[in-house]
Amino acid sequence: MKKYRFLYPAIFMKDEGESCQVIFPDLNIYTDGKNMSEAYLYAKDLLRVYFSYALKYETEYNKPTKLEDLILKCKENETVMYIDAVVEAE
Repeated sequence: MKKYRFLYPAIFMKDEGESCQVIFPDLNIYTDGKNMSEAYLYAKDLLRVYFSYALKYETEYNKPTKLEDLILKCKENETVMYIDAVVEAE
């Protein structure tokens, strides 16, 4: 099996409480968590699952946007960071 590594920027949006939503704007997928740490872990898992299926079914996907470009578009309650995923496929 061959290993593939994907690195995509995600936008973390904190609510007024501790909960946090995460969106991958290039892939149009999102998740959330009770706090930033949980949201980060769910985002890593979501990215891994997304690319597992994308590789399995040979689905096309967008290239990642530059982190700097997303940072410029962020609002005050948003943070951008890279999320990585390693996927094994044939």
